[in-house]
Formats: sequence, structure tokens, C-alpha cells
Amino acid sequence: MEINKVIEWFRNWTKLKIKIHLNEKLFYFREKEIWWASLGANIGFEQNGKNEGYERPILVIKKFNKDMLWVLPLTSKSREGLFYFDLSSIGYKSTVILSQLRLLSSKRLIRKIGIVPPEIFYNIRQKVKNLL
Repeated sequence: MEINKVIEWFRNWTKLKIKIHLNEKLFYFREKEIWWASLGANIGFEQNGKNEGYERPILVIKKFNKDMLWVLPLTSKSREGLFYFDLSSIGYKSTVILSQLRLLSSKRLIRKIGIVPPEIFYNIRQKVKNLL
């Protein structure tokens, strides 16, 4: 990617990040839920958000409190292997990226998409534990 495009990309993300930080809106979320979240412009192979809102779907793995949660990003690309979990069996054209577990502020949440059934969620959490 051209250096000027990268600079503009990070500049735009920084402006949006300030708005997100100052936002007082609270979202009520639970484990097992899939949300759109502003993940931002990240470094290297970290999953970035897309579009103007730097958005990406995420799965809530652990809720610590109303402000903090562990999440796993989703991708629309079909992937297989130790670091992925396919959600097509429950109607989502998405794959969970198990190796990209990260802590987020609930301020990054945008809107709820759906929920993962308990037995599928249990399998995802077990795969994450096995990676740890």
C-alpha cells in the first residue's frame, strides 16, 4: 500500500477513535453474541475494520463488566485449521479467527448481529483454551 494512503487511513481512524472514546452511549452485551465493532486500523496481520467506520463483526467470548470484553473477530473468508472455527453450520457465512483474541472497550460496539447457540459457543471456547 502506498505511504500516503496508509497515512490517510491512520489519520481517519484516529479521528474516529477520538469520537468513539468520547461517546457516552452504553450497549448491553452478553457472551455468545455477535456484534459489529469498530476495530480500527491495526498493524501487520492484526484484523482491521473495514469501510468508513473501520468495522468488523466480532464474537463476545467473555464479559468482564459493562465496559470490557474479550472478543474474537470474524472473517467472511472460509478458512480451516487450528486457528479457525466455521460458523456456516448455524447460518453465518463467517469464520471465527481464534488466534486473534483481544480485549475491547464496549465503546467500540456498534450493533448486535445475532447470537451463537450454547453448544457451538462451548466448542469455540474450548478451541481458544486449547490454543492458550
